[in-house]
Amino acid sequence: MSQKKQVDPLHSFLAGSLAGAAEACTTYPFEFAKTRLQLIDKSSKASRNPLTLIYRTAKTQGIGSIYVGCPAFIVGNTAKAGVRFLGFDAIKNVLRDPKTGELSGPRGVVAGLGAGLLESVVAVTPFEAIKTALIDDKQSASPRYHNNGRGILRNYSTLVYDQGFMGLYRGVLPVSMRQAANQAVRLGCYNKIKTLIQDYTNSPKDKPLTSGLTFVVGAFSGVVTVYATMPIDTVKTRMQSLNSSKYTSTFNCFARIFKEEGLKTFWRGATPRLGRLVLSGGIVFTIYEKVLVVLGA
Repeated sequence: MSQKKQVDPLHSFLAGSLAGAAEACTTYPFEFAKTRLQLIDKSSKASRNPLTLIYRTAKTQGIGSIYVGCPAFIVGNTAKAGVRFLGFDAIKNVLRDPKTGELSGPRGVVAGLGAGLLESVVAVTPFEAIKTALIDDKQSASPRYHNNGRGILRNYSTLVYDQGFMGLYRGVLPVSMRQAANQAVRLGCYNKIKTLIQDYTNSPKDKPLTSGLTFVVGAFSGVVTVYATMPIDTVKTRMQSLNSSKYTSTFNCFARIFKEEGLKTFWRGATPRLGRLVLSGGIVFTIYEKVLVVLGA
């Protein structure tokens, strides 16, 4: 049996970065709606319908309002995707069977877990903190970081200065938990289904799937990921909000949400997150695979 060709780390980083940037630009309104829904107080009369939330926000505050925090999200998503695929492919290359070049299901999950932990520390936590704080600030009566007279760079720098290093890495535990779980499920699921399809169709292991199949497999992986990891994502958002000081720890946040707001609260925002991850799964994996082909990987 021929050994599967290994992916060049630089190609993985470039392909992942381009895929992440494209996905962030396309799906951000869903990310905005998810974050706002996770921050809504239980007593609030605001609609829980994500499409209604997006429409009303755009109508009353302008289209730009549903892209609050988007620049930070794009930069973070670009770096995150680059680091994710670089880490995933590097770990896969280490874990492959030395004789066949195959990667078993459990080893695929381990590779995804490692990639998730790496991206959470290097890229996700600080940019997610900025994005969440900006969305939270926008809905307050007196926004501090949306002074149009200062310009976007000044507003961002003010937020970063106020938050400080510790503030930007507030919530690193739930972020790491979420990213590790996300990528263990998502990349492990994608890798396993892709292998099954290649075995079923007798396709060469180093040949990418068609664009249609890649999109479907990536989208399905996104669905599984959303419902498996939503509680961690909700806690992550609360721990990075401007009112996060009311929680003494990640586990205190879990306990208080469950006790004060109920189990269903953990899945508030699942619909827009599902919409984003289904699209993102298809977009990211499709662009990633195609860029690798262009780069000759």
